[in-house]
Parts: sequence; structure tokens; C-alpha cells
Amino acid sequence: MIAQELISQTVSPLRTSDLGEEAITIMNIFHVKHLPIVNNEQLLGVISEEEILNHDLSEPIGSFKLTMRRPYAKIEDHMFEVMSVMAENSLTVIPVIDNENNYKGLIIQDDIIQFYANSFSFTESGSIIVLKTTKRSYSLAEISRIIEMENATILSSFLTKSLDSDEILVTLKLNVQDIQHIIATLERYEYSIKATFSEVEYFDSMKERYDSLIHFLNV
Repeated sequence: MIAQELISQTVSPLRTSDLGEEAITIMNIFHVKHLPIVNNEQLLGVISEEEILNHDLSEPIGSFKLTMRRPYAKIEDHMFEVMSVMAENSLTVIPVIDNENNYKGLIIQDDIIQFYANSFSFTESGSIIVLKTTKRSYSLAEISRIIEMENATILSSFLTKSLDSDEILVTLKLNVQDIQHIIATLERYEYSIKATFSEVEYFDSMKERYDSLIHFLNV
């Protein structure tokens, strides 16, 4: 998925002639705290809610004294690059420009999160295993082979790196709910299990709590 395919069809950029109160209204409607300012097809910069509120809302934003940061994504940037720029600049929206630096639209943070959740199997039923390993020892091919030996499939995976050590966490979404035999096999291959999240465990826990409550009420 590239930036061009994530552009919002509902939110328009600001113009320098827009009043501060108009900009705040748009932000409130679409639940964002940033908007790009555009002059014709030229991206001037990104303005934040905080910057607007520091000025007279009855004045056009073109009269404001602004930092005019210009973070952006190119239309062919991968979604991960878009997310990286948004995180680095703490943005709720990011403008998108083409190869001639013309403004093409904007991407909303919530839309990326929704797409990410739908595309990476987070909504699929199953279980999650978090492994702890090192960068040197990490091999997704080997982990996949072990899990497939137990008649399960990895639906998605991602890594979390430690800033001060060689340690990494490998989060795996599996297509099965009963994972006790998978955990045992991974441990046999000397993988450290950091955490597990299973729907079976969740419902078993809820049943235990329900049974305890009924027993208490019957006493």
C-alpha cells in the first residue's frame, strides 16, 4: 500500500484566506489536530491546533506568524514510510505531494490505523505469541517452520527492537486458538515466550469468574 492509495477523500486542506475559527471547526469535525496549508497546488506547510489557538481566531491564518513545518509523504511512499514520518513529527495528518512537489491530498492517522488493523489480520480470530530473541538469532523462516510443524499458520508478524540491547520481540498472530502445544514446541527449540494472548484462555477465564460468582450467590 502506497501513500496515493491512502489519501482521504473527505478532508480538504486550508487556504491562507481561511479564518482561524474555520480551521478549528474543520479539525473538530474530523478529529484531527493538524491540517496542511495550500496555495493553489503548492504546499506551504502544516499548521497545528495549538498554533491556531495562539492567535486571533477571527483573523485569516495567512496573517498568523507560524513555524510552517513542511513534513510530507511522496505519492509513491510505502505505508510504513508514511507512518514513520507521521510518528517522527507527531502528526495526526500528513500532506502528500507528487514528484513535482504539487499537493495531492492528505492522509489521516486514523485511516492508517484502520487500514493496518484490517490488512494485517488483527481482526481474524486466533491467538498471539510474543517471542524474545536476539537480532543475531532471529529467523522468521525457522519460526514459521516450527509453527507449521504444529499445524498452525502465521497470519502476521512484526518486530519490536530494544534501543539499548540486542534483544528483539517477535509478535506473531496465529490462525489457531489453542496454542499450548505450540508454546511447548517453541520452548523446546529454546525460544523464550514473553507473552501469549489466546481467545480460549480469555473465555476460560471469564467462565471461571462466572462460575465463582454463581457459587458466591448460591452460598
